Amino acid sequence: MVYQMPSRIARGWPFRADRANVLAMATTPTTLFILGASGDLTSRLLLPSLAALLARQPQWRVVLRGSGTEERDPEAWKKLVGVAFADYPGAIDRVTIGDYTSADVTDRDAVAALIETLEPGTVLYFALPPAVTRAAIAAMQGMTLPEGTVLAMEKPFGDDEKTARELNDMLTALVPERQIFRVDHFLGRSMLLNLMGVRLANRILEPVWSAEHVESVLIRFDESIALEGRARYYDKAGAMIDMIQSHLLQVLALVAMDPPASIDERDLRDAKAAVLRATHVLGDDPAQSSRRARYTAGRIDDRELPSYVDEEGVDASRNTETLAEVVFEVANDRWAGVPFTLRSGKALAAKKSEVVLTFRQVRHVPKGLAGSPVDGGRLTFSLGPDEMRLRLHVTGGDDPFALRDEELCADLGEGQRRSYEEVIDELLDGEVALSVRADEAEECWRILQPVRDAWASGAVPLEEYPAGSTGPEEWATS
Repeated sequence: MVYQMPSRIARGWPFRADRANVLAMATTPTTLFILGASGDLTSRLLLPSLAALLARQPQWRVVLRGSGTEERDPEAWKKLVGVAFADYPGAIDRVTIGDYTSADVTDRDAVAALIETLEPGTVLYFALPPAVTRAAIAAMQGMTLPEGTVLAMEKPFGDDEKTARELNDMLTALVPERQIFRVDHFLGRSMLLNLMGVRLANRILEPVWSAEHVESVLIRFDESIALEGRARYYDKAGAMIDMIQSHLLQVLALVAMDPPASIDERDLRDAKAAVLRATHVLGDDPAQSSRRARYTAGRIDDRELPSYVDEEGVDASRNTETLAEVVFEVANDRWAGVPFTLRSGKALAAKKSEVVLTFRQVRHVPKGLAGSPVDGGRLTFSLGPDEMRLRLHVTGGDDPFALRDEELCADLGEGQRRSYEEVIDELLDGEVALSVRADEAEECWRILQPVRDAWASGAVPLEEYPAGSTGPEEWATS
């Protein structure tokens, strides 16, 4: 059974109480200054997402400036922007292509020279490797930024709880927390926005969103792609830091939070932070509640893949995992005792991005109904294309008293093409509701530290799985 729903939550819900004021302000150009403008993130994600946003939201006017380590004349900069905007005719008319400056943003004098050119209200986007971002922020210490400057940066935010706190201290010495946008592009995924709407606005679901009715939660992000040339970053991070520490813990927070009073930046992020403070490894036993594995040679569709250790740039001695699974508990009144399994990996048989809530069995099934349901039903949110599926136990057919499973499926559309569209939209609005607050960033590192320690000590073995498989055979969630 399939019915259609809107492809995504309408613009303006739930983050803008007065969209008319936003539209009025949008006639004044906002300056987006990208540090790292010559890098892959800018050309592959930021500029195409900006183009898509401007095609969809024609009220915006943007002044685009850039800085990078590469020398680039004005025509080369304009060409780079033009290529990124090529698929969106008309969007380029809403951009004023400003200057491009070659600079080492870790050099204090170079940073000071750039800051002197900033206009009030500039969005300063650090499209840089995390270590370079931290060095640039350190170089800015003691400088005065123009009023309203917004600082936006990519994860990971620090290397552990201590360095995350140090980074946060440096950031808030420059601008208030409301002007800091720690980008987690998963928070811009239309599926997660739809999940919030479905969960919070429907009486059929909201009352059963607790340990009393939910048996388990699975948050999975399996990828069929392999390393794809990312060894420089990925071999130091691995699946747990790359995905679970940031993206998937943020999804857990959205799924498990108490309904906030409003969906503004304070109420929403207060609700998420309360969940993260209550989250810990199930049983406080990382050796039993976590698993890790690494892919060996295999085949995905028509692609032959080498073992991870044979990929270019990989240091086999690091024992970097390409598949990670950790089970958590949210130790509060709503969720105590419910296992939240977070899993992510590369080079798997198929892409599978989903949030799955399995409900507890009913207390009594009347005699005379044939069959024994193994659960009380299952609700699944899938990402790209977005859909919601509710699996129910029903009777009928040849035997009117025999139970069988049927799914109700809501097609939520293809989903937003680029989650960075939502990120940039929020940045241009000056909203930070869909970003990671300082305390959230620190808590995510605190939550994962026992697992990192257990893995470093060898308490959790590094297993293997062939590329193109679903993971090690004995992993139940495969």
